[in-house]
Amino acid sequence: MSLSKPIATFNFHGFYTLLMKEVWRFMKVMTQTVLTPMITVLLYLLIFSSVLSEHVEVYAGVSYSAFLVPGLIIFSVLQNAFSNTSSSLFQARQNGNVLFVLLAPLSSLEFYLAYVLAAAIRGLLVGVAVWFASLFFVDIPIHNPGLILLFALLGSVLLGALGLMSAVWAKRWDHIAAFQNFVILPLSFLSGVFYSIQDLPPMWSELSYYNPFFYLIDGFRYSFLGVSDASVGVSLLMIGGAVVVTTLISLRILDSGYNLRE
Repeated sequence: MSLSKPIATFNFHGFYTLLMKEVWRFMKVMTQTVLTPMITVLLYLLIFSSVLSEHVEVYAGVSYSAFLVPGLIIFSVLQNAFSNTSSSLFQARQNGNVLFVLLAPLSSLEFYLAYVLAAAIRGLLVGVAVWFASLFFVDIPIHNPGLILLFALLGSVLLGALGLMSAVWAKRWDHIAAFQNFVILPLSFLSGVFYSIQDLPPMWSELSYYNPFFYLIDGFRYSFLGVSDASVGVSLLMIGGAVVVTTLISLRILDSGYNLRE
């Protein structure tokens, strides 16, 4: 693969074929890739809301359940976008199937876009499923539908790129699990999914502003509730910058052939 191909020769047919192959891969097992994450998130909602809804009010006039749902939606989007690229590409490496993709007339950009957009589609599908199921338990306001889609798309692209990088880097499935358990999950849980950072002690509240996932979850929650802990403009700037950085790193890794051309 090479990025030296001019944009005018972008292989749309090859890109679309690889994209559809990746989408079809997770669609064939929707019980595992969409239904199971939805049920898991609903369990979070039922447990936390039943215990805390009558005792906690994060924002004035907003129930804890309504506060919690947007965080759980974007949490599920991020986890599934990461899982899609990391599991698919690493399995292709393990089985040797990735060599057939590398032999195709696809540039690194086309390869990257196909894998990451497939991850975004899976993440958005899970997010929609969680949102729809949540409507049976809590009334969820919608402040800005456009921002909801934008933050969900940026988040799924960001985690799709991180999943791609982890799949290229990993030598064993343990490495994928370690990256998810020691990087993705802590950053997600410590970003305000279940709480507002304003309720934290001053030191931990300040540290939260260095967590890029915080801006993603806070901005996404603002899209529903109309209130947030940080400026929406700053959140978009931070997440947009993170997407650009991870995209450039991913393209550089793919163009080098690191761990792919063995």
